[in-house]
Amino acid sequence: MKLPILIALAIPCCLCAQTTPPDFSGVYYPINPFGPFTGGPRAGGPPPPQARPSGPPPRPTASAPLSDGSRGRTPGEPSLTPEYMTKWQMISKTRIAGSPEYDLTAKCLPPGMPAMMSMPYGMEVMQNKDKVTFFSELNDALRRVYLDGRKPSQKVLDDPTYAGYSTGRWEGDTLVVETVALRDNTFIEGFTPHSDQMTVHERIHFKEPGLLEDDITVNDPKALTKQWETVKTYRRAKPGSGQDELREFACAEGLGEAK
Repeated sequence: MKLPILIALAIPCCLCAQTTPPDFSGVYYPINPFGPFTGGPRAGGPPPPQARPSGPPPRPTASAPLSDGSRGRTPGEPSLTPEYMTKWQMISKTRIAGSPEYDLTAKCLPPGMPAMMSMPYGMEVMQNKDKVTFFSELNDALRRVYLDGRKPSQKVLDDPTYAGYSTGRWEGDTLVVETVALRDNTFIEGFTPHSDQMTVHERIHFKEPGLLEDDITVNDPKALTKQWETVKTYRRAKPGSGQDELREFACAEGLGEAK
């Protein structure tokens, strides 16, 4: 009679030992939205002392390309196949000429994945047990990560979207996300093109309290010669700080005024 009693007493202890996923909910701002740091303090550290300039700023070099691509590509950008390098060069020519033809932001369109995770204007994360929702202030872009075990249907796969279709699972304190069904008229980062075969893998976790890190891996057997990896880091705004609310991004209204 004692054995069943001991088992019954042990069950609650086992349940208590199970880990509860961290709560990512909150408003975040990027530490550095467009690439890794080349200097400065570590994330979360004090700002560097301000030094007075001792002369004119250095001239730009080929290792610091302009956003129109007129100075080439950096070594850290996705490595493109010849076909997609030709596409990138064509897009670069239109940007150098000042054309908005391939500028999604100028057209008030969502930035797509994984570009939207740069979150230059900040993002809000909303979380429950079945899904995590990421909302970007820029162009009010939205993506959902489903955690309830569902898989993308053939209908979903046949109808790609800017944010794609994301499913996730918890591995301890890390949210592991797979994203498929992405439109091929968006960009990986900047204006680096990709194919309809691109998939995005993410591992999202707290690097330290209030500091969220997204390790991103992009695979595209048609557009990339090898997988591309990048890391995005965001700091959570303190409640009541005045920075914990996103603003409306009325981009379409601006388009109307521009006509």
